[in-house]
Amino acid sequence: MTKKVNKLIEFKEDVSTISLPEKFTFPFYYEPSILAQIASKELQEYIKNHDFNHDFGVEEKSKDSIGKMFGVLVVKDQNGKLGYLAAFSGKVGDSNDHEHFVPPVFDMLTKDSYFLKEESVITKLNSDLHRLLDQEEYQSLVKEKEEILESQKALEEEVRQKIIEGKQERKEKRKAKKEQLSPTEYEEFNNKLAQESIESKLELKQLLRHQQYVREEINEKLEPYESKIASIKKERVERSVALQDRLFESYQFLNISGETKSLVPIFQGTALKKPPSGAGECAAPKLLQYAFKNNLKPVTMAEFWWGAPPNTAIRTHGNFYPACHGKCEPILGHMLKGIELDDNPLLINHGQGKTIDTIFEDEYILVINKPYDLLSVPGKEIEDSVYTRIKEKHSEITGPLIVHRLDMATSGLMVIAKNEIAYKLLQRQFLDRSVKKTYTALLEGELQQQKGRIELPLRLDIMDRPRQCVCYEHGKKARTDWRVDYLRDGRTRITFKPVTGRTHQLRVHAAHKEGLNAPIVGDDLYGKLDSRLHLHASSITFTHPKSKEVVTFDAQVPF
Repeated sequence: MTKKVNKLIEFKEDVSTISLPEKFTFPFYYEPSILAQIASKELQEYIKNHDFNHDFGVEEKSKDSIGKMFGVLVVKDQNGKLGYLAAFSGKVGDSNDHEHFVPPVFDMLTKDSYFLKEESVITKLNSDLHRLLDQEEYQSLVKEKEEILESQKALEEEVRQKIIEGKQERKEKRKAKKEQLSPTEYEEFNNKLAQESIESKLELKQLLRHQQYVREEINEKLEPYESKIASIKKERVERSVALQDRLFESYQFLNISGETKSLVPIFQGTALKKPPSGAGECAAPKLLQYAFKNNLKPVTMAEFWWGAPPNTAIRTHGNFYPACHGKCEPILGHMLKGIELDDNPLLINHGQGKTIDTIFEDEYILVINKPYDLLSVPGKEIEDSVYTRIKEKHSEITGPLIVHRLDMATSGLMVIAKNEIAYKLLQRQFLDRSVKKTYTALLEGELQQQKGRIELPLRLDIMDRPRQCVCYEHGKKARTDWRVDYLRDGRTRITFKPVTGRTHQLRVHAAHKEGLNAPIVGDDLYGKLDSRLHLHASSITFTHPKSKEVVTFDAQVPF
C-alpha cells in the first residue's frame, strides 16, 4: 500500500480531462499552464479564508503590510494521481512551517536548534554592544575627543596659515631691503628673518607635540571602552560567519536523480561566489525538495504574488512571476537537472520575420521604425538585430551605427548614424539630453490624473536581472513627464516624455506603486504577458548633424 503524502493537496475542481504538459515549466520565463492556474486559484481561496497572523495588505495596506510570493507545484504520486503542493517564500506570520504548505528545506526555527541558540548569543552580543555604546561616560568621552580633534584642527590650520603669511611677508621685506641696505646690513637682516622662520616652524612643532599629548590622554581614557567594543564586534563577526557557513551546509537540495548539493558548491561557480542571504527560502526550491523527497513527479508549476508590493521591486497582487535569477537560478539549475524543460523563450528570436521600416534616409542618417521583439544590437544568444540587419543591407555605412537603443520589446523610432561624424554629433545630443523623445503606451487600469511627473531613482536589481528597481540610496535619477490621451475599456492610453533615459525607465515608472501603479499592457517583467509590450517610440526631435536644422520624425502607433 502506498504511503499517503501529508502535504499533497487534492484538486477540488475536476481536472481529469485536462491534458498534461509534455515538458516541465521553464521557471524563469513562463505562462502558467491551465493546471497551474487552477491550483493557484484554489490556493488563493485557501489563503483568503485562513488566518496566518500576517498582514498581507490585500484589503488595506499599512506600514506593517508585507506581501509574499506563493507557489504551486502540480505533481503525480506513485499511483499516477494528480495533486499539487503549496509553498511560500520566507516566513508567514513569524513561522516558516504552516499546515497545508510544504516545510522549509532546512528549518532553522526548530525549538532548541543550533541556529536559534547561536542567534540568541549574537543577539546578546548586540545588546551588550549597544549598552556599552550608550553608556553616559563613554558618550561624554567620545564627544570630548571629537571637540578636541575639531579644536586642534582649527588651531593647526591657523598656525599653518600664519606661517604661510609670515613667509610671504619676509619675502616682500627681503625684496624691499635689498636695494636699501649694504651687503653686510642685508646679510644681518636676512639672518634675522631666517630666525623668525625657524621660530615659527618651532612653534608649529611644539603645537603638534602638545596636541599629540592631549590626544593620547583622551585615548587612554577611551581605551578600556574601545578595547571591549572591538572584542565584542570581533566575536560577533566570527560567530555570524560560522553560523552562516553552518546554515549554508545545512541547506541540502535534491534532484530527481537523488543527488544532493548544499548551497556552497551550488553557488561556487556563479558570479556571486557565495550564497546570498535568503537563498533556499523561496517557494520553488521548497516545492521541488518536498516532491523529490516523497517520490512525487513534478508536472508543472507557477508562483504568484499575494498582498502589498515591496518598496523597491514591482509586484502586483495576484500576478504570476518567474523564479528569481540571483537566488533561485543556481539552486534550480541543480534541482531540475535530468528533467526535460519547456524551451527558454528568451533564446527564441521573436523578431524573426518582422520588418524594419525606413522613415527617412540621407547620406548622414537613417531614421527607422523598429518592430517590437527585435533587438537593437546583437545579444548573447541571438545575433539578429537592428544593427546586423542595417549592416547587411547598407554595406556603405562606415559609422558605429547605433546611437541609442530601444528595449527589444519596444517598437518605434531609432536614429542610425551612417558615418562617424554623424555618430559623434548625434551622440553628443543624446548625452546632453537635447534630443526630445515621445513614447505612447497603453496601461492597465484607468488613471485619475491627467498629467504629471514621475521622479523615481532606478538601479539594476542584482538579484533578479534584467529587472530594475527603485532605490533612493544607490539609484540613478530618473524623470518622466506624462499626460493621458484617453481612457477606454479599463485601460489608459498615455504619452510619456522621458527627461532621462534609464534602462526600463518607462516600464518601472508606469508599474511601480509610487509611480502610476499601472503596468504597461503586455509587460512581461513588471506586469502581465499579452500579445506584445504596448510601448512605442512615436516621436523624436533632434538637430540634423549636417544641416543643423531641428528635425522631427513621427511613427504611427500600432495599437
